[in-house]
Amino acid sequence: MSATIVQMTPEELRELIESSVEHKLLELLGDPDAGLPLRRSLRDRLLRQQKAVAAGERGDALENAMRRLGLEQ
Repeated sequence: MSATIVQMTPEELRELIESSVEHKLLELLGDPDAGLPLRRSLRDRLLRQQKAVAAGERGDALENAMRRLGLEQ
């Protein structure tokens, strides 16, 4: 981006600040669980949930969730 701050729209400035803050937080904090092994019980539970969602037994369609939350467009 070659524009100066003065030339940016408020939206562009907001996006620049958000991106900078997010980048810095990730740099400082990172993912505290990165590289740690999953317990077998957690792995099994996640796999069961994934299968249930794929079979339509769990979860909700995005459209339904948006409607329920009043976020329809």
